[in-house]
Amino acid sequence: MKKRINIAIDGPAGAGKSTVARQVADYLSFLYIDTGAMYRALTYKAIEREIDLENGPLLKELLNETIIDLKVGEEEQHVFLDNKDVTTDIRSYNVTNNVSFVARQSEVREEMVKRQKVLADKGGVVMDGRDIGTHVLPNSELKVFLIASVEERASRRYKELIDKGIEADYNTIKDEIALRDKRDTEREVAPLVKADDASEIDTTSMTISEVVDCILQLAKERS
Repeated sequence: MKKRINIAIDGPAGAGKSTVARQVADYLSFLYIDTGAMYRALTYKAIEREIDLENGPLLKELLNETIIDLKVGEEEQHVFLDNKDVTTDIRSYNVTNNVSFVARQSEVREEMVKRQKVLADKGGVVMDGRDIGTHVLPNSELKVFLIASVEERASRRYKELIDKGIEADYNTIKDEIALRDKRDTEREVAPLVKADDASEIDTTSMTISEVVDCILQLAKERS
């Protein structure tokens, strides 16, 4: 690849953003930034401190005294919260169901976006989230918007939990994903929306490899 471009990958919960973004970054030797993990880390800490998850000013104060590091591991990216590895902790049921409340606080998003922009400043970054192409990296050379049916996304999440030995109910997961979609698209600050110049990819009937190949081809065209 001639140029170390920035790649923004957006989409709703369960569309495959993190898995795909990580593989694209690995292939291109780019830095992968999981913005969702950053919000999850703050949510986890706020829950531990019993802070109101809809109190923006308090959450901003908490974030100001919080160090969130993303480090590349052999099989996955590791998330460190104040130097403690919380990669598994932030994927808990409680964090998953509450992260939307934290992420929609304007005070929190303002600081998180500042941190994310700094990480992407030199280029060669693959960043995924819900407002990357529209808000965090609006000038990124490649913007991708992944979609998939609610049923397919619920099925993926259900299989993921079962494979990890965690009890799960498909219908409950489907309802929770639909609710997260509603929260993400209707929030006042940086809602989930496809950028005008983003390439939309429906991953419902695609394998991860097929989605990755599609994005790599788009990246090649823009480099």
